[in-house]
Amino acid sequence: MASPDTMISTLNLLQRLTDQQIEFVVVGGIAANVHGSPRATYDLDICAPMDHATCVKIVTAVSDLHPKFRTRPDLPVVTPEKLNLIGLKNLSLRTDTIMLDVSGDVAGVGDFSDCDRESEWIDFQGLSCRILKLDALIRAKRAAGRNKDLAAIPELEAILKMRPS
Repeated sequence: MASPDTMISTLNLLQRLTDQQIEFVVVGGIAANVHGSPRATYDLDICAPMDHATCVKIVTAVSDLHPKFRTRPDLPVVTPEKLNLIGLKNLSLRTDTIMLDVSGDVAGVGDFSDCDRESEWIDFQGLSCRILKLDALIRAKRAAGRNKDLAAIPELEAILKMRPS
């Protein structure tokens, strides 16, 4: 499960994204946590349209948290004014409080519109947002194929089986 600090940072980040009226679906570890997984996660993964306007809103939402490219922290802080955000497929940011990974599509599910169709609205500690449905999350983990994702599948499948049909 997300640590208490990560959970507070996640809630803050979800509120910021919502305040910017960004369309997004929570995927990855936080989605697994919401579905009942106790696995540790230290970042927020979302799927969103990767058009220029959405990317600007995302960077704006975290601008006071000094966002930097996750894989290039040596570069200056990311700002919408100084960056060409056109044509991005992914946006991975390291902020002062949490890492944010934004993808335009999710392996095993599809692009944002597919993820949107495969999502459900939930109350996330008082904040209404969309998360990837459990069966779609399992497909995404399987398609990602990383050891940590493959290790999570049996647990997520067990949670799915315990749910009423």
